[in-house]
Amino acid sequence: VQLQASGGGLVQPGGSLRLSCVGSGTIFGFKDMAWYRQAPGKQREWVARIVPGGSTNYADSVKGRFTISRDITKNTVYLQMNSLKPEDTAVYYCYMNILPGGEYWGQGTQVTVSS
Repeated sequence: VQLQASGGGLVQPGGSLRLSCVGSGTIFGFKDMAWYRQAPGKQREWVARIVPGGSTNYADSVKGRFTISRDITKNTVYLQMNSLKPEDTAVYYCYMNILPGGEYWGQGTQVTVSS
């Protein structure tokens, strides 16, 4: 199984980006999917999660600005990021807990918020 993340880039403060992460390989289903991020000099931190029933959870720092969603038919998880701030600058990693079994990470996509 491989995860391919995309959608990062340079955006001005207040702007928006949509990240995508597609899983490929032997995938029978999903447990949870999530996004994490790692800023320069900092540890990787959890951003958002979506569980099999569709419920979502967010870190306080992004609540109300970011939305995680998925398309199971496309093995894809998304992260819609609005009202971006300079402190959102980081490499964003997708995570999937996949059936028949295994936890996988994408390669990371850079998000830079700067004027």
